[in-house]
Amino acid sequence: MTAKALTIAGSDSGGGAGIQADLKTFSALGVYGASVITALTAQNTMGVTAVLDVPADFVGAEIDAVYSDIGFEAVKIGMLSQAPVIRAVRDGLDRWAAKNVVLDPVMVATSGDVLLAPEAISTLREVLVPRADLVTPNLPEAAKLTGLAPATGRAEMAAQGRAILAMGPKAVLIKGGHGDGGVAEDVLVTAVGEQWFSVPRHPTRNTHGTGCTLSSAIAAGLALGLDLVQSVRAAKAYLTAAIRTSDRLGVGHGHGPVDHFHAWWSARG
Repeated sequence: MTAKALTIAGSDSGGGAGIQADLKTFSALGVYGASVITALTAQNTMGVTAVLDVPADFVGAEIDAVYSDIGFEAVKIGMLSQAPVIRAVRDGLDRWAAKNVVLDPVMVATSGDVLLAPEAISTLREVLVPRADLVTPNLPEAAKLTGLAPATGRAEMAAQGRAILAMGPKAVLIKGGHGDGGVAEDVLVTAVGEQWFSVPRHPTRNTHGTGCTLSSAIAAGLALGLDLVQSVRAAKAYLTAAIRTSDRLGVGHGHGPVDHFHAWWSARG
């Protein structure tokens, strides 16, 4: 039986993040991917120039269409820019008893462009965060969810992870990529404690779509039958390799994408 995962997110016309990054990641990791598009963005490696939201009722129709025919072992959720869409996604997850739900609370693009309406943050926190099996905020996103300043060290990261865990999800992965120092540290917070994942930072500007890629890689691991810790560890290894070879892509003039197919394109110059 083929492992299948669904991405519910926005489309990135530049191909580096969003739906496009998620489907590339699923494919690279041996998982069949389907998609529910929540918004269209006009963007490239330099930034976002326009956003067109998909109506909430159509998002619900997309969810029903793919679940009624395909079914999924895991779901990754990314950009949800408006409160009605957030509610439509929650309703769809409940209708189809979705499992292994990984929520990446996308709020701002790598370029700095805002992707989530400020008034929708409370809806995300109250409606969708409690439905997730794993929430994967970066440091700025964790700060917005908790109403605190961005964490600056291990103690604050773990504390914000526990605060988000108290909102109802089964687990929280606080990503430290926005931090300082030569080592990037993430912390997985669950009801039984904390586990840290550390990798050396690689100096590159090609970081577009890293959050999307990590969360979809975790969802792929869960779809393949790995447990949560195994999925996070495998996803970190995959993303780290994709970042280290990203400079060879030569895509765009700004924050380029990571190298999703590094294992297959390794022979190129």
